[in-house]
Amino acid sequence: MSKHLIVITGGPGTGKTTLINALLDKGFNCFPEISREITQKAKEQGISQLFLKNPVLFSQLILEGRKKQYEEALHATNEIVFLDRGIPDVLAYMNYIGDSYPTVFDKACKEHRYESVFILPPWEAIYSSDDHRYENFEQAKLIYNHLNETYQDFGYQPIEVPQDTVANRILYILDKISI
Repeated sequence: MSKHLIVITGGPGTGKTTLINALLDKGFNCFPEISREITQKAKEQGISQLFLKNPVLFSQLILEGRKKQYEEALHATNEIVFLDRGIPDVLAYMNYIGDSYPTVFDKACKEHRYESVFILPPWEAIYSSDDHRYENFEQAKLIYNHLNETYQDFGYQPIEVPQDTVANRILYILDKISI
């Protein structure tokens, strides 16, 4: 049985977590976004925005977490596994802020490959910010562009998921992966 690791990505506030939770409810094996966990741990240590204060450290922590998720996904019992963001997201965010990063980031993207990448476009009607999301909607659109470009740079053809109900978005994704 081969594993089909499927990334759901997009800028902030596009409905990724909502889709992942709905896929979980349907019995799919899903891995959540890990940046909130890392951000919360930093806040507990008195750092309100680790990504803004030390983007390379934050990105290294995210990279290690996503590599761990990737390995865990390979050993999951389900044939199809969905991930809320993939390793190339780390590079896309670093490119967005214009910061350099170690070559191990590129290497990780080349060594950890996904079956498919679904990207959610900016959607102002559902966008909201919270304690963990500091970007405004205009920034979310720029991040979307960086995500799309970064995945393409690594040989992926991200499939844009139409703005629609959660149920219809799931049907769209499942149809594209032939389930």
